[in-house]
Amino acid sequence: MNADTPPAHPTLDTSTEADEVQLACFRRMSPLERLQAGCRMSQRGRRLAVEAIRRLHPGADADEIRLRSIAQAYGTRLAEDVRAWLRMRRG
Repeated sequence: MNADTPPAHPTLDTSTEADEVQLACFRRMSPLERLQAGCRMSQRGRRLAVEAIRRLHPGADADEIRLRSIAQAYGTRLAEDVRAWLRMRRG
């Protein structure tokens, strides 16, 4: 894809014009700035996901929130493996 090719999957909650403005901003950034922006967006996405889990499971403790977050991001098998590891570690 060259710099003039529009994104293959435009966002669903943003107008085409806003997408174009954002893409133009990304194009003006250096590679390091784009990496930093991507990291910030990823961190925000994870934070929003954890906040949603907290709202859905208000009685969950910190470990349960983390395990549910792992399950959401990486699958239930990994979350169950981590849960077993935590149990073993705690004795």
